[in-house]
Amino acid sequence: MNRRHFVQSTIAAAVAASLPVSQVFPSLLAAPMPLEADINAIAGDGSEITLKRAAVQELGASLRGNLLLPGHEAYEDARRVLNAAIDKHPALIAQCRGAADVGNAVDFARAENLLVAVKCGGHSLSGQSTCDGGMMIDLSTLRSVRVDPWARIAYVSGGSLLGDMDHETMAHGLVTTAGTVSHTGVGGLTLGGGFGRLARRLGLAVDNLRAVDIVCADGKLRRASAEENPDLFWGIRGGGGNFGVVTAFEFGLHRMDRQVVGGTVAFPMNEARDVMKFFADYVAQAPDELYIDGGLSSRPEEGTGAWMHVCYSGPRNQAGKWVEPIRKAGTPVFDSIGTTDYVALQKSSDVSDPRARGAYIKSGFTTGITGEAIDDILRGFEPHPVRAMAVAFAHIGGAVGRVPADATAFAHRYAQHDLLAVLDWPVDIDPTEHVAWLKDYWGTLEPHTRGFYVNDTFDQNEQRVRANYLGNYERLLQLKNKYDPTNLFRLNANITPSV
Repeated sequence: MNRRHFVQSTIAAAVAASLPVSQVFPSLLAAPMPLEADINAIAGDGSEITLKRAAVQELGASLRGNLLLPGHEAYEDARRVLNAAIDKHPALIAQCRGAADVGNAVDFARAENLLVAVKCGGHSLSGQSTCDGGMMIDLSTLRSVRVDPWARIAYVSGGSLLGDMDHETMAHGLVTTAGTVSHTGVGGLTLGGGFGRLARRLGLAVDNLRAVDIVCADGKLRRASAEENPDLFWGIRGGGGNFGVVTAFEFGLHRMDRQVVGGTVAFPMNEARDVMKFFADYVAQAPDELYIDGGLSSRPEEGTGAWMHVCYSGPRNQAGKWVEPIRKAGTPVFDSIGTTDYVALQKSSDVSDPRARGAYIKSGFTTGITGEAIDDILRGFEPHPVRAMAVAFAHIGGAVGRVPADATAFAHRYAQHDLLAVLDWPVDIDPTEHVAWLKDYWGTLEPHTRGFYVNDTFDQNEQRVRANYLGNYERLLQLKNKYDPTNLFRLNANITPSV
Protein backbone atom coordinates (compact mmCIF):
# COMPACT_ATOMS: atom_id res chain seq x y z
CA MET A 1 0.00 0.00 0.00
CA ASN A 2 1.30 3.43 -0.97
CA ARG A 3 1.29 5.29 2.39
CA ARG A 4 1.33 8.76 0.85
CA HIS A 5 -1.68 8.09 -1.35
CA PHE A 6 -3.49 6.24 1.42
CA VAL A 7 -3.53 9.38 3.54
CA GLN A 8 -4.80 11.37 0.57
CA SER A 9 -7.74 8.94 0.39
CA THR A 10 -9.66 10.84 3.01
CA ILE A 11 -12.95 12.53 2.15
CA ALA A 12 -11.31 15.48 0.39
CA ALA A 13 -9.39 13.24 -1.99
CA ALA A 14 -12.48 11.23 -2.73
CA VAL A 15 -14.63 14.18 -3.69
CA ALA A 16 -12.38 16.60 -5.56
CA ALA A 17 -10.40 16.84 -8.76
CA SER A 18 -7.77 19.40 -9.59
CA LEU A 19 -8.64 22.81 -10.96
CA PRO A 20 -7.47 23.79 -14.42
CA VAL A 21 -4.72 26.37 -14.28
CA SER A 22 -6.98 28.95 -15.89
CA GLN A 23 -9.49 28.57 -13.05
CA VAL A 24 -6.86 28.93 -10.35
CA PHE A 25 -5.38 31.99 -12.03
CA PRO A 26 -8.20 33.21 -14.29
CA SER A 27 -7.41 35.79 -16.90
CA LEU A 28 -8.54 39.24 -15.82
CA LEU A 29 -9.87 40.05 -19.26
CA ALA A 30 -10.51 37.59 -22.06
CA ALA A 31 -10.74 38.80 -25.65
CA PRO A 32 -14.41 39.19 -26.61
CA MET A 33 -15.92 36.77 -29.11
CA PRO A 34 -17.97 38.14 -32.02
CA LEU A 35 -21.67 37.33 -31.71
CA GLU A 36 -23.34 36.80 -35.06
CA ALA A 37 -26.77 35.43 -34.11
CA ASP A 38 -29.34 35.08 -31.36
CA ILE A 39 -28.65 32.47 -28.65
CA ASN A 40 -30.87 29.57 -27.64
CA ALA A 41 -31.13 29.28 -23.88
CA ILE A 42 -33.10 27.74 -21.00
CA ALA A 43 -35.42 29.60 -18.65
CA GLY A 44 -35.66 28.99 -14.93
CA ASP A 45 -38.69 26.76 -15.42
CA GLY A 46 -36.87 24.65 -18.00
CA SER A 47 -38.57 26.07 -21.08
CA GLU A 48 -36.63 27.08 -24.18
CA ILE A 49 -36.07 30.79 -24.82
CA THR A 50 -34.09 32.92 -27.26
CA LEU A 51 -31.63 35.60 -26.20
CA LYS A 52 -31.47 38.38 -28.75
CA ARG A 53 -28.05 39.15 -30.14
CA ALA A 54 -28.31 42.86 -29.33
CA ALA A 55 -29.28 42.19 -25.69
CA VAL A 56 -26.36 39.82 -25.19
CA GLN A 57 -23.95 42.32 -26.74
CA GLU A 58 -25.32 45.02 -24.44
CA LEU A 59 -24.70 42.77 -21.44
CA GLY A 60 -21.12 42.12 -22.56
CA ALA A 61 -20.48 45.84 -22.99
CA SER A 62 -21.80 46.50 -19.47
CA LEU A 63 -19.30 44.16 -17.79
CA ARG A 64 -15.83 45.07 -16.64
CA GLY A 65 -15.18 41.34 -16.60
CA ASN A 66 -15.65 38.68 -19.27
CA LEU A 67 -18.73 37.46 -21.07
CA LEU A 68 -17.90 33.98 -22.35
CA LEU A 69 -19.91 32.10 -24.95
CA PRO A 70 -19.51 28.54 -26.27
CA GLY A 71 -16.58 28.49 -28.64
CA HIS A 72 -14.60 31.11 -26.75
CA GLU A 73 -11.12 29.91 -25.80
CA ALA A 74 -11.77 30.55 -22.09
CA TYR A 75 -15.26 29.02 -22.03
CA GLU A 76 -14.26 25.37 -21.60
CA ASP A 77 -12.25 25.93 -18.44
CA ALA A 78 -14.74 28.40 -17.00
CA ARG A 79 -17.72 26.05 -17.34
CA ARG A 80 -15.97 23.21 -15.48
CA VAL A 81 -16.51 22.41 -11.81
CA LEU A 82 -14.46 20.15 -9.58
CA ASN A 83 -16.65 17.07 -9.95
CA ALA A 84 -15.59 15.75 -13.35
CA ALA A 85 -18.87 13.83 -13.66
CA ILE A 86 -20.66 17.16 -14.10
CA ASP A 87 -20.50 18.16 -17.77
CA LYS A 88 -22.84 21.08 -18.32
CA HIS A 89 -22.81 23.86 -20.89
CA PRO A 90 -24.20 27.27 -19.90
CA ALA A 91 -25.49 29.44 -22.73
CA LEU A 92 -23.26 32.23 -21.42
CA ILE A 93 -20.84 32.81 -18.55
CA ALA A 94 -20.51 36.19 -16.86
CA GLN A 95 -17.11 36.41 -15.16
CA CYS A 96 -17.76 39.28 -12.80
CA ARG A 97 -15.02 41.52 -11.45
CA GLY A 98 -17.15 43.47 -8.99
CA ALA A 99 -20.60 44.01 -7.51
CA ALA A 100 -21.63 46.19 -10.47
CA ASP A 101 -20.91 43.33 -12.87
CA VAL A 102 -22.92 40.94 -10.70
CA GLY A 103 -25.81 43.41 -10.61
CA ASN A 104 -25.78 43.75 -14.41
CA ALA A 105 -25.69 39.98 -14.85
CA VAL A 106 -28.58 39.48 -12.42
CA ASP A 107 -30.62 42.22 -14.11
CA PHE A 108 -30.10 40.51 -17.48
CA ALA A 109 -31.01 37.07 -16.12
CA ARG A 110 -34.15 38.41 -14.44
CA ALA A 111 -35.28 40.31 -17.54
CA GLU A 112 -34.74 37.25 -19.75
CA ASN A 113 -36.10 34.78 -17.17
CA LEU A 114 -32.82 32.84 -17.48
CA LEU A 115 -31.80 29.84 -15.44
CA VAL A 116 -28.96 31.05 -13.16
CA ALA A 117 -26.06 29.22 -11.51
CA VAL A 118 -23.45 30.88 -9.28
CA LYS A 119 -19.88 29.52 -9.10
CA CYS A 120 -17.26 30.49 -6.56
CA GLY A 121 -14.78 27.65 -6.00
CA GLY A 122 -16.73 25.11 -8.06
CA HIS A 123 -16.88 22.58 -5.20
CA SER A 124 -20.61 21.92 -5.50
CA LEU A 125 -20.48 18.14 -5.96
CA SER A 126 -24.04 18.06 -7.24
CA GLY A 127 -23.14 20.50 -10.01
CA GLN A 128 -25.45 23.31 -8.95
CA SER A 129 -22.73 25.89 -9.57
CA THR A 130 -23.17 25.32 -13.29
CA CYS A 131 -26.11 24.60 -15.58
CA ASP A 132 -27.14 23.62 -19.09
CA GLY A 133 -28.45 26.45 -21.24
CA GLY A 134 -28.63 29.12 -18.57
CA MET A 135 -26.26 31.76 -17.24
CA MET A 136 -23.32 30.95 -14.99
CA ILE A 137 -22.28 33.87 -12.80
CA ASP A 138 -18.60 33.02 -12.30
CA LEU A 139 -16.86 34.79 -9.40
CA SER A 140 -13.39 33.36 -10.08
CA THR A 141 -12.04 36.81 -11.05
CA LEU A 142 -13.43 38.43 -7.90
CA ARG A 143 -10.74 37.39 -5.42
CA SER A 144 -9.04 39.44 -2.74
CA VAL A 145 -8.54 39.42 1.02
CA ARG A 146 -7.70 42.42 3.18
CA VAL A 147 -7.03 42.05 6.90
CA ASP A 148 -7.42 44.74 9.54
CA PRO A 149 -5.26 43.23 12.29
CA TRP A 150 -6.20 45.91 14.83
CA ALA A 151 -9.96 45.44 14.46
CA ARG A 152 -9.47 41.70 13.79
CA ILE A 153 -11.60 41.71 10.66
CA ALA A 154 -11.04 40.04 7.28
CA TYR A 155 -12.63 41.68 4.23
CA VAL A 156 -13.02 38.93 1.65
CA SER A 157 -14.23 39.26 -1.96
CA GLY A 158 -17.03 36.90 -2.98
CA GLY A 159 -14.99 34.69 -5.31
CA SER A 160 -12.09 34.10 -2.91
CA LEU A 161 -10.91 30.67 -1.86
CA LEU A 162 -10.42 29.55 1.73
CA GLY A 163 -6.67 29.31 1.18
CA ASP A 164 -6.59 32.98 0.18
CA MET A 165 -8.17 33.90 3.50
CA ASP A 166 -6.03 31.58 5.65
CA HIS A 167 -2.85 32.87 4.01
CA GLU A 168 -3.64 36.51 4.74
CA THR A 169 -5.13 36.17 8.22
CA MET A 170 -2.45 33.86 9.62
CA ALA A 171 0.22 36.32 8.52
CA HIS A 172 -1.10 38.38 11.44
CA GLY A 173 -1.56 35.45 13.83
CA LEU A 174 -5.32 35.60 13.25
CA VAL A 175 -7.78 33.00 12.03
CA THR A 176 -11.41 32.06 11.54
CA THR A 177 -13.22 28.83 10.69
CA ALA A 178 -12.45 28.04 7.05
CA GLY A 179 -13.14 24.48 5.97
CA THR A 180 -10.60 21.69 5.46
CA VAL A 181 -9.65 22.06 1.76
CA SER A 182 -7.95 25.31 0.76
CA HIS A 183 -9.31 25.51 -2.79
CA THR A 184 -12.93 25.55 -1.58
CA GLY A 185 -14.84 28.76 -2.29
CA VAL A 186 -15.51 31.04 0.69
CA GLY A 187 -19.01 31.80 -0.61
CA GLY A 188 -20.42 28.30 -0.91
CA LEU A 189 -18.86 27.08 2.32
CA THR A 190 -20.06 30.05 4.37
CA LEU A 191 -23.61 30.37 3.09
CA GLY A 192 -24.32 26.71 3.88
CA GLY A 193 -23.03 27.05 7.45
CA GLY A 194 -19.30 26.51 7.17
CA PHE A 195 -17.52 23.70 9.00
CA GLY A 196 -13.77 23.43 9.48
CA ARG A 197 -10.91 22.30 11.67
CA LEU A 198 -11.57 25.18 14.09
CA ALA A 199 -15.38 25.07 14.23
CA ARG A 200 -15.44 23.26 17.58
CA ARG A 201 -13.32 26.05 19.03
CA LEU A 202 -14.60 29.13 17.14
CA GLY A 203 -18.03 28.14 15.82
CA LEU A 204 -19.18 27.84 12.23
CA ALA A 205 -18.12 30.27 9.53
CA VAL A 206 -21.57 31.85 9.82
CA ASP A 207 -21.00 32.37 13.55
CA ASN A 208 -17.93 34.48 12.71
CA LEU A 209 -19.58 36.42 9.89
CA ARG A 210 -20.07 40.11 10.65
CA ALA A 211 -21.59 41.39 7.42
CA VAL A 212 -21.97 40.75 3.69
CA ASP A 213 -22.57 42.74 0.52
CA ILE A 214 -25.17 40.85 -1.50
CA VAL A 215 -26.80 41.38 -4.88
CA CYS A 216 -30.38 40.17 -4.57
CA ALA A 217 -32.77 39.07 -7.31
CA ASP A 218 -33.84 42.66 -8.04
CA GLY A 219 -30.22 43.45 -8.99
CA LYS A 220 -29.76 45.78 -6.02
CA LEU A 221 -26.67 45.64 -3.84
CA ARG A 222 -27.52 45.42 -0.15
CA ARG A 223 -25.43 45.28 2.98
CA ALA A 224 -26.63 42.72 5.51
CA SER A 225 -25.46 42.68 9.11
CA ALA A 226 -26.92 42.69 12.61
CA GLU A 227 -27.71 46.39 12.09
CA GLU A 228 -28.58 46.57 8.38
CA ASN A 229 -31.16 44.26 6.81
CA PRO A 230 -30.89 41.94 9.83
CA ASP A 231 -33.57 39.61 8.47
CA LEU A 232 -31.49 38.97 5.35
CA PHE A 233 -28.36 38.58 7.46
CA TRP A 234 -30.10 35.89 9.50
CA GLY A 235 -31.20 34.06 6.34
CA ILE A 236 -27.92 33.98 4.46
CA ARG A 237 -26.24 32.34 7.47
CA GLY A 238 -27.24 28.81 6.54
CA GLY A 239 -29.86 29.50 3.86
CA GLY A 240 -27.35 28.90 1.08
CA GLY A 241 -27.62 30.78 -2.19
CA ASN A 242 -31.38 31.29 -1.96
CA PHE A 243 -31.27 35.06 -1.55
CA GLY A 244 -28.63 36.38 -3.91
CA VAL A 245 -24.96 36.57 -4.84
CA VAL A 246 -22.60 37.64 -2.05
CA THR A 247 -19.87 39.87 -3.44
CA ALA A 248 -18.06 40.59 -0.14
CA PHE A 249 -17.79 39.04 3.31
CA GLU A 250 -16.57 40.45 6.62
CA PHE A 251 -15.34 37.88 9.14
CA GLY A 252 -14.38 38.38 12.76
CA LEU A 253 -10.93 36.96 13.50
CA HIS A 254 -9.36 35.29 16.52
CA ARG A 255 -5.79 35.07 17.73
CA MET A 256 -4.17 31.67 17.36
CA ASP A 257 -0.67 30.28 17.32
CA ARG A 258 0.29 29.46 13.75
CA GLN A 259 1.78 26.17 14.92
CA VAL A 260 -0.75 23.42 15.68
CA VAL A 261 -0.45 19.68 16.19
CA GLY A 262 -2.04 17.81 13.32
CA GLY A 263 -1.85 15.12 10.70
CA THR A 264 -3.22 11.67 9.96
CA VAL A 265 -2.67 8.26 11.49
CA ALA A 266 -3.77 5.15 9.53
CA PHE A 267 -4.42 1.57 10.66
CA PRO A 268 -4.88 -1.77 8.86
CA MET A 269 -8.39 -2.81 7.91
CA ASN A 270 -8.38 -5.84 10.24
CA GLU A 271 -8.27 -3.37 13.14
CA ALA A 272 -11.01 -1.12 11.77
CA ARG A 273 -13.72 -2.15 14.27
CA ASP A 274 -11.51 -1.48 17.29
CA VAL A 275 -10.27 1.81 15.81
CA MET A 276 -13.81 3.00 15.10
CA LYS A 277 -14.97 2.06 18.60
CA PHE A 278 -12.03 3.98 20.08
CA PHE A 279 -12.85 6.94 17.88
CA ALA A 280 -16.52 6.91 18.96
CA ASP A 281 -15.60 6.97 22.64
CA TYR A 282 -12.70 9.40 22.34
CA VAL A 283 -14.40 12.17 20.37
CA ALA A 284 -17.20 12.26 22.95
CA GLN A 285 -14.74 13.61 25.54
CA ALA A 286 -12.61 15.81 23.28
CA PRO A 287 -12.02 19.46 24.27
CA ASP A 288 -13.07 22.21 21.88
CA GLU A 289 -9.47 22.62 20.71
CA LEU A 290 -9.32 19.03 19.43
CA TYR A 291 -10.80 18.18 16.02
CA ILE A 292 -10.77 14.55 14.86
CA ASP A 293 -12.23 13.04 11.70
CA GLY A 294 -12.34 9.28 11.52
CA GLY A 295 -13.32 6.69 8.95
CA LEU A 296 -12.45 4.07 6.36
CA SER A 297 -10.96 4.49 2.89
CA SER A 298 -10.30 2.21 -0.04
CA ARG A 299 -8.62 3.14 -3.31
CA PRO A 300 -7.73 0.70 -6.09
CA GLU A 301 -4.11 -0.46 -6.00
CA GLU A 302 -3.44 1.63 -2.89
CA GLY A 303 -5.13 -0.25 -0.09
CA THR A 304 -7.93 -0.19 2.43
CA GLY A 305 -7.87 0.78 6.07
CA ALA A 306 -9.06 2.95 8.94
CA TRP A 307 -7.73 6.40 9.78
CA MET A 308 -8.09 9.42 11.99
CA HIS A 309 -7.20 12.97 11.03
CA VAL A 310 -6.30 15.37 13.84
CA CYS A 311 -5.97 19.10 14.45
CA TYR A 312 -5.18 20.22 18.00
CA SER A 313 -5.00 24.01 18.37
CA GLY A 314 -4.90 24.28 22.15
CA PRO A 315 -1.99 24.87 24.54
CA ARG A 316 1.10 23.10 23.22
CA ASN A 317 1.91 21.58 26.59
CA GLN A 318 -1.45 19.80 26.55
CA ALA A 319 -1.11 18.34 23.05
CA GLY A 320 0.51 15.07 24.09
CA LYS A 321 -2.26 14.35 26.58
CA TRP A 322 -4.86 14.43 23.82
CA VAL A 323 -2.93 13.20 20.78
CA GLU A 324 -0.90 10.26 22.11
CA PRO A 325 -3.93 8.04 22.87
CA ILE A 326 -5.01 8.39 19.22
CA ARG A 327 -1.79 6.76 18.07
CA LYS A 328 -2.49 3.82 20.38
CA ALA A 329 -5.93 3.06 18.94
CA GLY A 330 -4.36 0.30 16.83
CA THR A 331 -1.16 -0.58 15.01
CA PRO A 332 -0.26 2.49 12.92
CA VAL A 333 0.83 1.86 9.34
CA PHE A 334 1.22 5.58 8.74
CA ASP A 335 1.59 8.48 11.16
CA SER A 336 2.12 12.09 10.11
CA ILE A 337 0.87 13.72 13.31
CA GLY A 338 3.23 16.37 14.59
CA THR A 339 3.73 20.08 15.08
CA THR A 340 2.87 21.78 11.82
CA ASP A 341 1.96 25.08 10.26
CA TYR A 342 -1.83 25.56 10.35
CA VAL A 343 -1.98 26.92 6.78
CA ALA A 344 -0.03 23.89 5.57
CA LEU A 345 -2.45 21.59 7.42
CA GLN A 346 -5.36 23.36 5.74
CA LYS A 347 -3.76 22.51 2.38
CA SER A 348 -2.94 18.91 3.30
CA SER A 349 -6.20 17.54 1.86
CA ASP A 350 -5.95 19.53 -1.37
CA VAL A 351 -5.92 17.43 -4.51
CA SER A 352 -3.12 17.77 -7.05
CA ASP A 353 -3.75 14.54 -8.99
CA PRO A 354 -4.59 15.62 -12.56
CA ARG A 355 -6.67 12.52 -13.36
CA ALA A 356 -10.27 13.34 -14.16
CA ARG A 357 -12.58 11.58 -11.73
CA GLY A 358 -16.29 11.77 -11.05
CA ALA A 359 -17.78 11.75 -7.57
CA TYR A 360 -20.99 11.13 -5.66
CA ILE A 361 -21.76 11.76 -1.99
CA LYS A 362 -24.35 11.05 0.66
CA SER A 363 -24.26 12.65 4.09
CA GLY A 364 -26.23 13.27 7.24
CA PHE A 365 -25.74 14.63 10.74
CA THR A 366 -25.46 12.39 13.79
CA THR A 367 -25.80 13.07 17.51
CA GLY A 368 -23.23 10.43 18.36
CA ILE A 369 -21.66 7.21 17.08
CA THR A 370 -23.39 4.02 18.18
CA GLY A 371 -22.15 0.46 18.00
CA GLU A 372 -24.97 -0.26 15.57
CA ALA A 373 -23.75 2.49 13.25
CA ILE A 374 -20.22 1.08 13.29
CA ASP A 375 -21.59 -2.39 12.53
CA ASP A 376 -23.57 -1.11 9.54
CA ILE A 377 -20.59 0.85 8.22
CA LEU A 378 -18.30 -2.17 8.36
CA ARG A 379 -20.90 -4.62 7.10
CA GLY A 380 -21.52 -2.75 3.86
CA PHE A 381 -18.06 -1.35 3.15
CA GLU A 382 -16.79 -2.96 -0.06
CA PRO A 383 -13.40 -2.34 -1.68
CA HIS A 384 -13.65 -2.33 -5.48
CA PRO A 385 -11.07 -2.67 -8.28
CA VAL A 386 -12.33 0.47 -10.07
CA ARG A 387 -14.09 2.87 -7.73
CA ALA A 388 -12.60 4.54 -4.67
CA MET A 389 -14.65 4.68 -1.51
CA ALA A 390 -14.56 6.55 1.79
CA VAL A 391 -16.93 6.74 4.73
CA ALA A 392 -16.17 9.06 7.62
CA PHE A 393 -17.43 11.03 10.58
CA ALA A 394 -16.46 14.72 10.32
CA HIS A 395 -16.19 16.25 13.79
CA ILE A 396 -18.62 19.00 14.85
CA GLY A 397 -19.96 19.73 18.36
CA GLY A 398 -18.15 22.08 20.74
CA ALA A 399 -18.83 25.76 20.12
CA VAL A 400 -21.14 24.93 17.20
CA GLY A 401 -23.66 23.41 19.58
CA ARG A 402 -23.70 26.32 22.00
CA VAL A 403 -25.51 28.59 19.55
CA PRO A 404 -29.34 28.48 19.61
CA ALA A 405 -30.92 26.68 16.65
CA ASP A 406 -32.84 29.81 15.63
CA ALA A 407 -29.95 32.27 16.02
CA THR A 408 -29.03 31.72 12.36
CA ALA A 409 -30.73 29.85 9.52
CA PHE A 410 -28.41 26.89 10.18
CA ALA A 411 -30.58 24.83 12.52
CA HIS A 412 -28.53 21.66 13.12
CA ARG A 413 -26.79 22.79 16.29
CA TYR A 414 -27.35 19.38 17.87
CA ALA A 415 -24.98 17.70 15.40
CA GLN A 416 -21.85 16.05 16.78
CA HIS A 417 -20.70 14.66 13.42
CA ASP A 418 -21.41 14.79 9.72
CA LEU A 419 -21.44 11.21 8.44
CA LEU A 420 -20.31 11.10 4.81
CA ALA A 421 -20.20 8.26 2.30
CA VAL A 422 -18.31 9.17 -0.85
CA LEU A 423 -17.16 7.38 -3.95
CA ASP A 424 -15.22 8.46 -7.00
CA TRP A 425 -14.40 6.79 -10.28
CA PRO A 426 -12.49 7.37 -13.54
CA VAL A 427 -14.63 9.74 -15.54
CA ASP A 428 -14.37 7.61 -18.68
CA ILE A 429 -16.47 4.77 -17.21
CA ASP A 430 -20.23 4.49 -16.74
CA PRO A 431 -20.84 5.21 -13.05
CA THR A 432 -24.46 3.99 -12.95
CA GLU A 433 -23.79 0.77 -11.05
CA HIS A 434 -21.41 2.49 -8.64
CA VAL A 435 -23.84 5.28 -7.79
CA ALA A 436 -26.59 2.70 -7.34
CA TRP A 437 -24.34 0.78 -4.97
CA LEU A 438 -23.66 3.86 -2.85
CA LYS A 439 -27.36 4.67 -2.66
CA ASP A 440 -28.06 1.14 -1.41
CA TYR A 441 -25.21 1.36 1.09
CA TRP A 442 -26.42 4.74 2.30
CA GLY A 443 -29.85 3.22 2.86
CA THR A 444 -28.32 1.24 5.73
CA LEU A 445 -26.53 4.28 7.18
CA GLU A 446 -29.16 7.00 6.81
CA PRO A 447 -31.26 5.72 9.75
CA HIS A 448 -28.33 6.68 11.99
CA THR A 449 -28.57 10.32 10.83
CA ARG A 450 -30.85 13.30 11.34
CA GLY A 451 -30.85 16.07 8.74
CA PHE A 452 -28.14 16.86 6.21
CA TYR A 453 -25.65 19.56 5.25
CA VAL A 454 -27.15 21.55 2.37
CA ASN A 455 -23.74 21.90 0.70
CA ASP A 456 -23.43 18.12 0.27
CA THR A 457 -26.77 17.01 -1.08
CA PHE A 458 -27.36 15.56 -4.55
CA ASP A 459 -30.92 14.33 -4.11
CA GLN A 460 -33.32 16.92 -2.81
CA ASN A 461 -36.92 17.97 -3.21
CA GLU A 462 -39.13 20.57 -1.63
CA GLN A 463 -40.31 18.21 1.09
CA ARG A 464 -36.78 17.22 2.12
CA VAL A 465 -35.59 20.83 2.11
CA ARG A 466 -38.56 21.96 4.18
CA ALA A 467 -37.92 19.24 6.74
CA ASN A 468 -34.19 19.90 6.81
CA TYR A 469 -34.49 23.57 7.80
CA LEU A 470 -36.50 22.41 10.84
CA GLY A 471 -38.15 25.23 12.77
CA ASN A 472 -36.42 27.86 10.66
CA TYR A 473 -38.21 26.99 7.41
CA GLU A 474 -41.21 29.31 7.69
CA ARG A 475 -38.99 32.29 8.44
CA LEU A 476 -36.78 31.40 5.48
CA LEU A 477 -39.84 31.11 3.26
CA GLN A 478 -40.93 34.63 4.15
CA LEU A 479 -37.44 35.90 3.30
CA LYS A 480 -37.52 34.07 -0.03
CA ASN A 481 -40.87 35.66 -0.82
CA LYS A 482 -39.41 39.08 0.01
CA TYR A 483 -36.01 38.91 -1.69
CA ASP A 484 -36.49 36.38 -4.51
CA PRO A 485 -40.21 35.97 -5.23
CA THR A 486 -39.65 34.58 -8.74
CA ASN A 487 -37.07 32.01 -7.55
CA LEU A 488 -34.29 33.35 -9.76
CA PHE A 489 -31.76 31.67 -7.45
CA ARG A 490 -33.06 28.12 -7.49
CA LEU A 491 -29.94 25.98 -7.98
CA ASN A 492 -29.38 25.34 -4.27
CA ALA A 493 -31.19 23.69 -1.36
CA ASN A 494 -34.10 25.58 -2.77
CA ILE A 495 -36.83 27.28 -0.82
CA THR A 496 -39.69 27.62 -3.31
CA PRO A 497 -41.46 30.97 -2.98
CA SER A 498 -45.13 30.86 -2.06
CA VAL A 499 -46.12 34.21 -3.62
